[in-house]
Amino acid sequence: MSLNGKSILITGGTGSFGRRFVKKVLENYEPRRLIVFSRDELKQFEMQQQLPMDLDGPLRYFLGDVRDRDRLKRAFDSVDIVIHAAALKQVPACEYNPFEAVQTNIQGTRNVIDAAIDCGVEKVLALSTDKAVNPANLYGATKLCAEKLVVQGNSYSHEDATRLSCARYGNVMGSRGSVVPLFLEQRKSGRLTLTDDRMTRFWITLEQGVDFVIKVLDMMRGGEIFVPKIPSVRISDLAKTIGPECEIENIGIRAGEKLHELLISSDEARHAFDLGEEFVIEPAFPEWKQLPWKNASPLPDAFFYRSDVNEQWIEGDQLLDLINGKDGTL
Repeated sequence: MSLNGKSILITGGTGSFGRRFVKKVLENYEPRRLIVFSRDELKQFEMQQQLPMDLDGPLRYFLGDVRDRDRLKRAFDSVDIVIHAAALKQVPACEYNPFEAVQTNIQGTRNVIDAAIDCGVEKVLALSTDKAVNPANLYGATKLCAEKLVVQGNSYSHEDATRLSCARYGNVMGSRGSVVPLFLEQRKSGRLTLTDDRMTRFWITLEQGVDFVIKVLDMMRGGEIFVPKIPSVRISDLAKTIGPECEIENIGIRAGEKLHELLISSDEARHAFDLGEEFVIEPAFPEWKQLPWKNASPLPDAFFYRSDVNEQWIEGDQLLDLINGKDGTL
């Protein structure tokens, strides 16, 4: 999709994804406006040191919280595309502060949907996670609710007005709060902690996540959940690669944690299709016109997409290169 001439806003724009998305768009496109919407003034200040705002350029920084619908309406004025990346995503923090997680991840998503429809935004693409599939913790449950709100939000929009879809993918390598920075910090002590050596995860780099979002912005029609075909990694391999000389201690799986992650459940697979480089999950309850996909293959009976039975794996030198950032993604 060409983002040239578009007015684009990203909620949670000072996060790991937002920073990379903004940098990518500024380097490769000529948007009319590119608005970073977030509630943290310090993070906005720090981001402006690297990506300064020029009144003659497209970049703008907008303080606000997705919990505040009026502020969102002000920010969405004349905006064409909204990337909704704002969320509380730390599992323990969400468990300890459940009402806060609901206010941001669920009510905040509702506010984004309502404001986008009221302001005539062309497209809304919300970022989701594998934690939303058969959730085992509150964070995953709030993201599942957010997906449902976004998908069914199309029922409230006229056919040729605001379209809303989701992009769902796995763990982002090197993002804040991920296991890679944790292992790198633990390596200094000579001891790495592993919850279970059988554990696997889907893995995607920030750059790949940004590219996927830009791609599906062009593909989306409203109501879909797009899932990229991405590799898996064994967390034990990750620990051994980061700290080959370190002692690795198994401390036991934590509450709300899964051994393996799902990106598509067998129930969802019944209304999902293989598009070649990605899967698309169509809405289960579409109350709007849904056009059929061309060159799309239905998924086999009882299909599911889980990290331990993936056909793609990151191992050995490739894993080391990713950790060291030799592909320029970290």
